[in-house]
Amino acid sequence: MQIAVYVKNIVQSLEKAGFEAYIVGGCVRDLLMALTPKDWDVTTNARPEKILEIFSDGKYENVFGTVLVPVKLANGETEAVVEVTTYRSEQGYSDRRHPDKVVFEDSLEKDLSRRDFTINAMALKADGMTLVDFFGGEKDLKKKIIRAVGEPEDRFKEDALRMMRAIRLACQLNFTLEPKTERAIMKMAGGLKFVSAERIRDELVKILESDRADEGIISLQEMKLLQYLIPELERGVGVDQNKHHIYPVFKHSLLSLKFTPNKKWQVKLASLLHDIAKPQTKRIIKGGATFYNHDLVGAKVALKIMARLKFANADIEKVTTLIKNHMFYYNVGEVTASSVRRLIRKVGEENLADLIDLRVADRLGSGVPKAKPYKLRHLEYMMEKVRFDAVSVKMLKINGDDLMKLLNIEPGPKIGAILDVLLSEVIDDQNLNNKDYLEKRSLELNRMDLKELRERAKEKIEEKKMEDDEEIKKEFYVK
Repeated sequence: MQIAVYVKNIVQSLEKAGFEAYIVGGCVRDLLMALTPKDWDVTTNARPEKILEIFSDGKYENVFGTVLVPVKLANGETEAVVEVTTYRSEQGYSDRRHPDKVVFEDSLEKDLSRRDFTINAMALKADGMTLVDFFGGEKDLKKKIIRAVGEPEDRFKEDALRMMRAIRLACQLNFTLEPKTERAIMKMAGGLKFVSAERIRDELVKILESDRADEGIISLQEMKLLQYLIPELERGVGVDQNKHHIYPVFKHSLLSLKFTPNKKWQVKLASLLHDIAKPQTKRIIKGGATFYNHDLVGAKVALKIMARLKFANADIEKVTTLIKNHMFYYNVGEVTASSVRRLIRKVGEENLADLIDLRVADRLGSGVPKAKPYKLRHLEYMMEKVRFDAVSVKMLKINGDDLMKLLNIEPGPKIGAILDVLLSEVIDDQNLNNKDYLEKRSLELNRMDLKELRERAKEKIEEKKMEDDEEIKKEFYVK
């Protein structure tokens, strides 16, 4: 087994000092599965003060017996940090996460009995040959089963996040849940209400990053957890769509997630949530279902969901941008280079490939046989063709400093308003992006006041948006 040399050295240092020490937890599971561990954990009967005597540069800043032991390179930089934890048992979980009382133990079995799942409750000697397995973890690994250690309800009372972790591990490892553990999750699902949003978010991201993310969301729903995580998704269960979709909203969302041709969890989340607002925007007009503006409403709903789960602002911005623009209209022969430039300006060049992947996921999730039709391939061609065209103020051949000198005005909002109007004109006609024209036009625009300039820029944007909306309505039979 490929045990890191520095981990072996830590275990052997503890043993030389007269203590027991084992590699423990998920890294043992990974070693037995011939995977490379991401983190290393060591458990020992040495008390924290003794661990600190052996590893003088260790840090002990908690009450759980965990000493952080840094591993240094020859140049003094830290290569890794290994958690070395004293055998312990735990009592009471008033906050449903942390034990009310921690008792240091002398028995390895006592320590392993407090762990979440059997496949994470094995210990290994530094020789890589001696495996300690009190709870059948190795057998469950071979059977590809996620089983709680001892009574599953007790484990989930200690930390309700373990219910999500069970599903996440099943997704990552391609395992199934042991029936008793599964029943306990369904019974204890309400405990998820007491878990912090940040911890729930992190488990959700790991599920999305797995190759079986759609199965993970299905499991969350079937085991009654999704209602405490993203209840908005469940509103799509059984909601039929129009002639373009053969599946109800919820199933379509799951299939879109499944077929997302992109490994980024942000794009996968956008695929899952892109139709989140369809249940609330559904209208029956002349016997047919319409969902007009579900993209815009959906972006707002997704923002609320992600803010509730404490996602970073940058991730919220990316996901909501993709959802807001997933209905972009594009028909070969009808769409001009200027409209492609407007699309680039709206979504950002960094999001273009992801937006197309979302559209592909949406198509495949609708049951169509062809993921990327000619018109999407043509869009990729057009995006490449105009990628160096001016789509932002920074790309104009004139800037704020130039305007202040030319117009002899002070810095202020009028400078930005003039640049916005110039950009709106250049996006329609790239030939206008030359300094002579921009200077001449700026002198004309300077005669307008700030309000007029803002109205001019807004008018241009609204005019183009109305054109796009009309085309979308045609494509999707909305009157």
